[in-house]
Amino acid sequence: MSVNHENKKERVDRELIELLNELRVALPGVQVLFAFLLILPFQQGFQKISGLDKAVYFASLLATSAATALLMVPTSWHRLRFRAGPEEKERMVLASNRLAIAGTALLAVAMTLVVYVITGVVFPKAGWVPVVAAGNALWFAFFWYVMPLSRRRSGPGGGAPRHT
Repeated sequence: MSVNHENKKERVDRELIELLNELRVALPGVQVLFAFLLILPFQQGFQKISGLDKAVYFASLLATSAATALLMVPTSWHRLRFRAGPEEKERMVLASNRLAIAGTALLAVAMTLVVYVITGVVFPKAGWVPVVAAGNALWFAFFWYVMPLSRRRSGPGGGAPRHT
């Protein structure tokens, strides 16, 4: 059945499946990053990094943890509210969409902070470490947010998505 001819239940079901498929791409990356960050303090050289680098590391750990929580909202919500009805499923899809966007933003922050720490460890005397991290942040911002949002306004079928 074409998207233009689906009923409300079919649309919500399709949107949930699309959201879950997209999260299946993001979650392994955030989980690998989280695992890396969890073991990092137990590595021999960790105590040698500066206090600033430890603070940036900790901020990246918290951002990764928060991103993980937000990206996993649909799973928890769906299990806790299983068979609560189509209105609840639609609320879940809409809220989970917003939270997934926030989760990817936190993931970008976490990855940028990790790039900052690792660049500082690899090049300890380089004054351009913040420039590398800022470039990383701009890279994520452009490809994850600016490009899709600009296509939304000017691309085929421009404007906000239509709901039937």
